[in-house]
Amino acid sequence: MKWLKGLLINLQFFTSIPIPISLPMDKPHLEKAIRTFPIAGLIQGGIYAFILYAFLEWTPFSLLAAAFAVWLAGILLTGGIHLDGWMDASDAFFSYRDQERRLEIMSDPRVGAFGVLSVIVLLGARFLFIYEIVLLSYPTSYFLIAMIPFLSKMVMGTLLIKVKGAKKEGLGSLFQQAAAKTTLSIYPVFLLAAAAAAWLAGYPAIVGFLFMVLFSILFFVLLSRKVIAWFGGMTGDVLGASVEGTEVLLWMILWLLHYFVMG
Repeated sequence: MKWLKGLLINLQFFTSIPIPISLPMDKPHLEKAIRTFPIAGLIQGGIYAFILYAFLEWTPFSLLAAAFAVWLAGILLTGGIHLDGWMDASDAFFSYRDQERRLEIMSDPRVGAFGVLSVIVLLGARFLFIYEIVLLSYPTSYFLIAMIPFLSKMVMGTLLIKVKGAKKEGLGSLFQQAAAKTTLSIYPVFLLAAAAAAWLAGYPAIVGFLFMVLFSILFFVLLSRKVIAWFGGMTGDVLGASVEGTEVLLWMILWLLHYFVMG
């Protein structure tokens, strides 16, 4: 039950899926929430893949409309919580101030010009990638789309535990304090299960999945080294930005795979 409640905590906090029950926010349940980050991501990715399939197979709408539906689902399903972190972290990063001032900027509820510009670029790039993936879509595309939030949530969980916190308050700190040494031990199991599913799906799926895992790891290594220099450590906003950054990177990788591998 703790695993299930941990998953429900993720859906309640990080998605707009209605979970109309009161869930315990103690350390054991939050620790299980961190363990189930990838499962919550897989649910999100499964919804994106289903929306795309439904539009392409069951409606008369255009490919542009199908791409827009998937793009919009990525905003509505998360309630914009990670986009908020992306904008706040962008404002702080592009201020070119010291760490203390950057943390103050991230705490400011107002959004600055850099936050607005960065989210326009992020969402514009994501729409381009989604649209051209839809134009070139293959049966394997659905599986790889589902893997994008799965891997981004795995990066988020790993950063949460492996990078020290910059603040002692906030949602990020709350989850970080609940983590245990063995929390991440389940992530390799999830990866092996996903790799097995990719193997069963065929050559394009396993190649695409391996590329996506490789670039997720590289992105994690980059962030884990730079976050401390930029912000003094991890915060909830930086975690949200990491999810958005990982996902747009993986959408780009999937876009390139459709041109050079899956074709």
